[in-house]
Amino acid sequence: MQKLNLPSYPIKLKRENDKTLVLDPIRKRYIVNTPEEWVRQNFIQFLIQEKGYPASLMAVEKGIVVGKTKKRCDIVLYDNKGIAKMIVECKAPSINISQDAFDQIARYNMTLNTDLLIVTNGMHHYTCKMDHENQRYQFLKEIPNY
Repeated sequence: MQKLNLPSYPIKLKRENDKTLVLDPIRKRYIVNTPEEWVRQNFIQFLIQEKGYPASLMAVEKGIVVGKTKKRCDIVLYDNKGIAKMIVECKAPSINISQDAFDQIARYNMTLNTDLLIVTNGMHHYTCKMDHENQRYQFLKEIPNY
């Protein structure tokens, strides 16, 4: 698998019907290991192992409704009261992070109203802290610890 700009983790892989599957510890099942899924699984481990976020407060591929359209957030982190605090949008390493990715996560945040937004392609990670009162955001130099 492609080396990412993240520490290496012992992620479980297996082959089945000519496909590589990766174990998602949050959904507790094997998923087809696409390049985007590889980023998602490594970023989950990064949040748990390096930043101290509890796996029990994470949702993966969380369904939401934006306007009248059903969407899925790659990773949503909640607080102990079940309030969404962070959204992570993952892209494949070959995808350049553009304004479209930020627009996408901003649309998701119109529903979830989180404090932090992260967009990553595994090579580059961008974190924004929301200022809801002034309807602005500020880029952070690093992802905050839990």
